[in-house]
Amino acid sequence: MNQPRPKVKRSRALGIPLTPKCVRYFERRPFPPGQHGRSRKSTSDYKVRLLEKQRLKAQYHVSEGQLRRAFARAARLESKTGEALIVDLETRLDALVLRSGLARTIYQARQVVTHRHVTVNGHRIDRPSARLRPGDVIAVTARSRTKAPFLVAAAGAHAPERPAPYLAVDLADLTARLLRLPLRSEVPVTCREQLVVEHYSR
Repeated sequence: MNQPRPKVKRSRALGIPLTPKCVRYFERRPFPPGQHGRSRKSTSDYKVRLLEKQRLKAQYHVSEGQLRRAFARAARLESKTGEALIVDLETRLDALVLRSGLARTIYQARQVVTHRHVTVNGHRIDRPSARLRPGDVIAVTARSRTKAPFLVAAAGAHAPERPAPYLAVDLADLTARLLRLPLRSEVPVTCREQLVVEHYSR
């Protein structure tokens, strides 16, 4: 999914930094881009819910269709729809590559998967949207381990400050195992998921 808009501008428009590089720019100018960015104060219930949905889309780098399908799956479950939606998105292959520290951003994680640098249970998978189940093992392919991005990852450069408790990660070996489904409180995304549910349920 191509997103040509600069990440810093998207971050400022959404009100959250989307990459580590965006953090310092966002802290310096934490208001929407454009000459009227500081003065935008009008809002509505629809706008608030739409913005929350756009934030969730951007953090997982998914399309509108992908998010709608994830919502439909979550709505069929007996658990809370909002929490089930976050768990569904968090168990995508690209999201778990990011959480394990094998990639710096969700964009890099998606590229790593589509370029066939990653295996799941020993099989190459090039679909970032592939859902993983507890017990599945992610690993960098043998031919890719000597490439610069993975040498950096193996050194711990992309390791998150708070390791995901639902993953068992061995960065030196460039592998990660999904131990169990994550809890909503363990997923480091900025989102009021109930607003997303209300947006799609209207």
